[in-house]
Amino acid sequence: GSSCVCQPGYRMVSSNGGSSIICEKCPENMSGVTQDGWNCITCPKGLTSEGKCKCLNNEILVERSIDGILLNEALCMHCNGSEQSFSASDASGNRCVRCEQTFINVSKSCDCSSPNILTGGLCFSASDSLPPKGVATVRFGQLGITLTSAWFLKNLQSSASACWLYSNLTACQALGNMCVMNMNSLSSSSTDACGLFQYIYVNTARLGIVHSIAFWRHNLPWLYYGDQPGLASQVLEANHFPTIFSFKGTDKDVKLQFIAASFDAAGNFLKWQNLEGGILQLCPDTQTKLSAAYAFGTTYQQSCKISVSKILLDFANPIFYDLFLEYNGDNGQQYLWAVPVLNLNLQYSEMFVNQGSNMNNWLLTRRFFLVDTLSGKENDLGKLPRVIRIASKITISIRLVSHTQRGTIYPPLLTIAYTDVLVQNPETQSVMVSFSVSYEMNQSEAQIQTDITLGVLGGLAVLWSLLKTAGWKRRTGSSIIDLQTVLKFLLFYAGDLANVFFVITVGTGIYWLVFFKAQQFVSVLLPLPSQEEDFVTYIACAFSLKALQFLQLLVSQLAIDIFFIDWERPKGKVLKAVEGEGVIKSAAAPVSIWRTYFIANEWNEIQTVRKINPLFQVLAVLFFLEVVGFSNLALMDSSSSLTRGSESYIAPWSRILRFGVSAALWLAIAFLQIIFFSVFYERFVEDKISQFVDLCCMSNISVFLLSHSCFGYYIHGRSVHGHADTNMEEMNINLKREAENLCSQRGLLPNTDGQTFQISISRKMRLHYDRIHETLTRKRGPARLLDSSANTFEQSTRAYNTMNKFLSSFIDHVHKEMDYIVKDKLLLERILGMEFMEPIEKSIFYNDEGHSFSDVLYYGNETTLLIFDVLFFSIVDLASQSFVLAAILTYLQQEIFRFIRNTLGQKNLASKTLVDERFLI
Repeated sequence: GSSCVCQPGYRMVSSNGGSSIICEKCPENMSGVTQDGWNCITCPKGLTSEGKCKCLNNEILVERSIDGILLNEALCMHCNGSEQSFSASDASGNRCVRCEQTFINVSKSCDCSSPNILTGGLCFSASDSLPPKGVATVRFGQLGITLTSAWFLKNLQSSASACWLYSNLTACQALGNMCVMNMNSLSSSSTDACGLFQYIYVNTARLGIVHSIAFWRHNLPWLYYGDQPGLASQVLEANHFPTIFSFKGTDKDVKLQFIAASFDAAGNFLKWQNLEGGILQLCPDTQTKLSAAYAFGTTYQQSCKISVSKILLDFANPIFYDLFLEYNGDNGQQYLWAVPVLNLNLQYSEMFVNQGSNMNNWLLTRRFFLVDTLSGKENDLGKLPRVIRIASKITISIRLVSHTQRGTIYPPLLTIAYTDVLVQNPETQSVMVSFSVSYEMNQSEAQIQTDITLGVLGGLAVLWSLLKTAGWKRRTGSSIIDLQTVLKFLLFYAGDLANVFFVITVGTGIYWLVFFKAQQFVSVLLPLPSQEEDFVTYIACAFSLKALQFLQLLVSQLAIDIFFIDWERPKGKVLKAVEGEGVIKSAAAPVSIWRTYFIANEWNEIQTVRKINPLFQVLAVLFFLEVVGFSNLALMDSSSSLTRGSESYIAPWSRILRFGVSAALWLAIAFLQIIFFSVFYERFVEDKISQFVDLCCMSNISVFLLSHSCFGYYIHGRSVHGHADTNMEEMNINLKREAENLCSQRGLLPNTDGQTFQISISRKMRLHYDRIHETLTRKRGPARLLDSSANTFEQSTRAYNTMNKFLSSFIDHVHKEMDYIVKDKLLLERILGMEFMEPIEKSIFYNDEGHSFSDVLYYGNETTLLIFDVLFFSIVDLASQSFVLAAILTYLQQEIFRFIRNTLGQKNLASKTLVDERFLI
């Protein structure tokens, strides 16, 4: 179907190949066409179906004279088959040649008449003990078709007879090839190609074996490894391949020297072929990339679609291969190691199933082919086949010996799967083919260690979550275990379990990255993609649980209670007209609200301040991955280079290595950022958290925070100068006096600097706070329940002043029934993050050496945010296999949640502090 030919009775006038052809009809007196198709000629003994001259058996066709002049009439010359010449026409009928030796041996002539047996061009005596009559059928199991093969019909019986009687090497190879074309499928009740081969194999034990291999009979091809149960595991695991492999060093051996002995369908040996030439790779590619398939440690994958017409054109004659792996012995001598074949299409018996991972059920073979366009031809061998069989999936598996430290491997295994194609329209039909080289090792021990680690850390996470829940119950002032307590425990456990999964996955990724890429002698190999499923599941679990923790954190931060205590007192009195009375009275000078608004704005700004710069983090990670080339470390090859040549083969990505590289880079850059900001930037440039505390003190405003019902934080901002609502000159004088230690210290307690505290308040204190806070937030209720807007404003102002007065008097120990004490936290309390003492009668202020109030801000939860970003980046990357897309979506996610935190946090701030939201900018 790849070119045009002239119809019978027409000769070619011009032909440039393909469809470019011109034909001309021959005259009536010269109706035949020469064999080359270019001339017309008279045929004395008739025409073939193709319109060419034909001669009788044992005659040759002569169309030209000795000097090449075309004859007007063709001649049919008889070949002399007598004892003097023993000549007969060759297969093409073009010349007389000595007839087949079997004719001479049996009949002393070139005639094989009855009772002698003529089959496949060979003559056998009726008295010879011939093998059973062969069945010339081929089974195409995928299509459910069994057809009679023209090739088998012509050659099966003759090849079996010649192999049986004469031990003819070519005939035995041809018989073996027909068995391979029949998928090595044996049946005890059938005498197909494999049945005849097995018959000869069993009955020629006297001939001995080759190279001390029990399965390789002398003069026969080696097709099977034997059908004893469990033999496959012995072949693949009993012996180690006698060569060590290393990735680095002067003695590195990183090439697998596969070579194949090739045979044609007729059983003729063709040549030895090195696989680096790409003979097993049906997909076209550059020589460099084709040879990269056999670089040790490089996982190779190639797949493409090939049209059936191209297959028919390129593989008109099938070639059969026996595969070996070449190695050097201790004496420098070169040796060959036979590579077994696992044919997934083989159907031997119910005992052997070449599927699954149980080697004991496998039946290993030796010979294979890539494309069979021959056995599917039913009638004329020159026509298109009805069915073709294609090696659609070829995998060479290299398995590392367990606990090896010197790069020892088991014998390689070639796994092959064939696809049967019913030829209908070759130009439109296509077949997907693939070739791969995979490296694997027993991962059961690593899986057991991972499961143990997960179990231990998961158990510790339960205990840690129970402690967190107990601390939360203490801080909420409740001792009853209810549904809310159970839900809170589950939320705590979700976050802790996410950390467990994160530690395990990061540790696993970095382990494989370091030990696989840095090893000299091969001791570990990467998990296969199918073995990475548990790892990907762990990452998905970590992300889901961490997302749940992050959302819970966001919700809790958006619901905190906060109030700004203004310590400023009126300076003197002013005259004020009383509305409706027309009387002017003296009143206390009003205190400016702008300091409170200023502090509220500063608090609003630091709500989403982080210990790292998120934009720089994303850009830096992307720079190192894509520009510097760290992403190349995630390729499933042995190279630890950060660059790859444009012409070199690019191995597939390992999901474990991608996660390991990206997570390690993300954490390393984040760690460096945290060090930079904490050691340099916050010390010498700007520390927004510390500056906020200083600003509170200069503004004469304290911050009262409650993150739980009975627990929160207190920032003591009472000015040591008494007033903060002053002019610039007085402010500078105050700062100078403070710098020269001419005034008291800023701390809550006399002669101390402690301004930040963790507070654990009593239940009585909380109830009193709630009563005042209820009137403070009542203005948010439905309008019909309220008085006029003026009265509402007065009520809110009155409630604000009441809360301010109450909290300031509470700090000043005015309320003896709601007093507090100041103490240091025990070391164990700091470690566990909980308080042992319950504030029954008095509240407790714990000295805070740091700025623990940042726990209600992004700043104090950097670990949670960082892990969530890493996991989000990794999930997107594993799904899309794109670091760029992962970086973009991660930054967008950060900005979206930052916007939500800012917007809702600002509304909560305005609601809880009575600061008009219009002043929060």
